[in-house]
Amino acid sequence: MEFDIQEELKKLPDQPGVYIMHDKTDTIIYIGKAKSLTKRVHQYFQASHDEGLKKKQMVEHIDHFEYIITDSELEALVLENNLIKEHRPKYNTMLRDDKTYPYIKVTVAEDFPRVLFARRVTRDRSRYFGPFMSGMAVHETIDLVNKVFTLRTCNRKLPETIGKERPCLNYHMKQCPGPCTGLVSKEEYRENVDRAIEFLNGDAKPILKNLEQEMNKAAEELDFEKAAHFRDLIRSVKTCVEKQKITQTEGEDQDIIAIASSERDAVVQIFFVRGGKMVGRDHFFLNISEDDTEADLIEAFVQQFYSGTPEIPKEIFLPVELEEIPVLEQWLTERRGQGVHVRVPVRGQKAKLVELARKNAELVLSQDTERMRREEGRTIGAMKDLSKLLGLPGLNRMEAFDISNTSGYQSVGSMVVFEHGKPLRSDYRKFRIKTVIGPNDYESMREILTRRFTHGMEEQEELEEKGMEAKNGSFTRFPDVLMMDGGRGQVNIALEVLSGLGLNIPVCGMVKDDHHRTRGLYFNNVEIPIDRHSEAFHLITRLQDEAHRFAITYHKSLRGKAQVHSFLDDIPNIGPARRKALMRAFQSPEEMREASVDELEQIPGMNHMAAESVYLYLHKTE
Repeated sequence: MEFDIQEELKKLPDQPGVYIMHDKTDTIIYIGKAKSLTKRVHQYFQASHDEGLKKKQMVEHIDHFEYIITDSELEALVLENNLIKEHRPKYNTMLRDDKTYPYIKVTVAEDFPRVLFARRVTRDRSRYFGPFMSGMAVHETIDLVNKVFTLRTCNRKLPETIGKERPCLNYHMKQCPGPCTGLVSKEEYRENVDRAIEFLNGDAKPILKNLEQEMNKAAEELDFEKAAHFRDLIRSVKTCVEKQKITQTEGEDQDIIAIASSERDAVVQIFFVRGGKMVGRDHFFLNISEDDTEADLIEAFVQQFYSGTPEIPKEIFLPVELEEIPVLEQWLTERRGQGVHVRVPVRGQKAKLVELARKNAELVLSQDTERMRREEGRTIGAMKDLSKLLGLPGLNRMEAFDISNTSGYQSVGSMVVFEHGKPLRSDYRKFRIKTVIGPNDYESMREILTRRFTHGMEEQEELEEKGMEAKNGSFTRFPDVLMMDGGRGQVNIALEVLSGLGLNIPVCGMVKDDHHRTRGLYFNNVEIPIDRHSEAFHLITRLQDEAHRFAITYHKSLRGKAQVHSFLDDIPNIGPARRKALMRAFQSPEEMREASVDELEQIPGMNHMAAESVYLYLHKTE
């Protein structure tokens, strides 16, 4: 049934909830929350109500909408956040980059816990410490903890595998007590883990005292090498304590937030204050439209940032007042498990900090604007130059292909894609040449082009039948121009393939000189010279190099796999695990051949069928 917007507006309830706007392709283009669904959604379709340019453009694309009723504004806010993160609608203000902060994870639920690096906090019964502002600081701290408290760093499943494998090098270097050997009990090992947790909680005094005692004892026994070892550990612990940014400290925990914006971009700067001291800062870029207000941007940032981080401070300071502050405080309080206050300071030290954050945001924005201007010249600007050079308006997507082989052995092809002048790696493809024998680049190119576009046309038909649109990573999206790595010969091969399939796609050859460097473009039977210093030339060079690199890398990987092929790979019932077990058990194929079926069956992981397969394969010539 056709969706009648005016009729559906009459059905909207006067209740809180979330509304979801769709375009004619059923793509979600905007998600919003409302205290009253009927009042809020009606506003979009009232001629007298000014929602700004972005909302006006969005309304023009609305084909139908749906809504979800909630019991409260808080539930609506939570649901809105979840749906925006899942669907990333075009007209919602979005964080441009989803940053995650590193944590230290102690797997206390394991019998023999480990200390690990983690990017996310999950409900897995582990202990987490952080967040840290520096991944390097986390790795340094983990290395120190493992060294000082002699904790295991392996991934072995303990206690299931105790005694089944030889201990690793760390055990022999006395950097691990060797729980895999069964020589240390869970209780003894847990004592070291508990001491490590105390240290990560910020209490370094016990370990420093213990290390000093060990150092003095070694010195009294004239074991100066051992004493020097403990001395170095003491220095490392003191340095780590000074650098640690673990947030489980006493004092005020606050986030200071400010924003700077231009016509097209906005940067949010956030200062992290923990225990009354500023321990770090970070900035985030937002995609915006010209009619977004500072309050709109800050509200969108607060919702998206704090829905993705487990670290929520007691106080959050903003540069502007928001209508939603009470609901935000309630939501943040529930997420933190303790009271959270959102404030807008107007004077005093906190106001100065907000102003300082704003100045930092302006600095980042100005630097990024200049960087983006240069990047735009290298990408979009280069595409525009290439478009003028070829006389093809609206160039956006380019595809390039390359062939790689060694004297015709294991020929492969690569397909790389550039959009807006940048690599679109999700659309890259690899091809093994199936129908061509020997080093014939022209016929190999004919094969991969035929396969690429035939597959694309078949996928297009399937999508049309289902009423769906093509997405990134799909063969259905065809290029605006096909860039062939060569001159007339390669171009003619591509034109023949496209003509045979009934496709009309421009084909351009990237002509090289005697030194294998691009000298011009071959298009419409004419070689067009190109300025070697232009951005268009540099873009073509990057496209060629990427196609060549991708093909060479794939070819090398296949060669490597062929070179490490073992006769064990050809034996039925022998997979990777049994192959490793056999290689550990026997020094040579001859030694393996002398073993009986019963002896082969005794090897870990082997059963009678697998043992018999090995025996029959090794004796098949007798």
